[in-house]
Amino acid sequence: MAADERASDLKPLAPGLYLVATPIGNLEDITLRALRVLRSVDRIACEDTRQTQKLLNHFGIETPTLSVHEHNEAARADELIAELRDGKRIAVVSDAGMPGISDPGSFLVKAAIEAGVAVYPVPGANAALSSLVASGLDTERFFFLGFLPSKAGARMTELEEVRARFEEAVTLAVYEAPHRILETLADVERVWGASCRVVLARELTKVHEEFLRGTVSEVRARLAERDRMRGEMVLLVEAKPGAAKGAGSLRERLAELEKTEGLNEKDALKRVAKERGVSKSELYRELQRTDRPGTRGTSRPGKSASRDS
Repeated sequence: MAADERASDLKPLAPGLYLVATPIGNLEDITLRALRVLRSVDRIACEDTRQTQKLLNHFGIETPTLSVHEHNEAARADELIAELRDGKRIAVVSDAGMPGISDPGSFLVKAAIEAGVAVYPVPGANAALSSLVASGLDTERFFFLGFLPSKAGARMTELEEVRARFEEAVTLAVYEAPHRILETLADVERVWGASCRVVLARELTKVHEEFLRGTVSEVRARLAERDRMRGEMVLLVEAKPGAAKGAGSLRERLAELEKTEGLNEKDALKRVAKERGVSKSELYRELQRTDRPGTRGTSRPGKSASRDS
């Protein structure tokens, strides 16, 4: 077996398209096969040539690079497919992780397959899977959503559609930006309720790697206390069917604060507004839209709750 592996390493690299995973933070996560492929191909198609050049310089690799990103991948495809048909060997890399997973690469793969060109995956680091296996949530059934829409309405719609899709519990994996994470957590709470379990993985494989585990309301409250948030994030959600959604989750959080911290509804609403990164008036309007007579007492936040904090 070992002799066969050594012989494989000495064989010339076959023509084709190579999808090469690169480290997501720690350079020690590069694989031996990835290094051999990057040294052996004729060209490396990079999401960002400057970012990839740092990796190549670190490992002493001098293979020529060219830029292939989301804005030019379709335009570059004809040029690259022509080279592949002529027997060239081309590697595709993203800035970090596996190309084609929320990164450029999938268009070129489809074009290569249609052209009859061999496509070879070269496995390695992936943020979603690394987060999942360390999350403590179910790994048997999971659903990767990539990046959710940046606009609140579209994001909420997608989460509602996901909720309706599954009749059994499933772990959701989402990529999110630091400046939107509080809004996304608030939407998760609206759809699956305040007691929904989540795990937020941040800065994976880097010096400041962090996992925040708890209910969505707990994790959101902890993040809201921070002055600022940095780093790439993966959000894992334990999505259970039949979980509370809509303003019910807001009411649940208000009741929790009133019970555990002795806050009146006005102060509880102010706290939740800070947690969600929205104004008190926005939350008050949400309650007004969804409240029905008889579902709760006649108490309402004071006048000041109708003004932005």
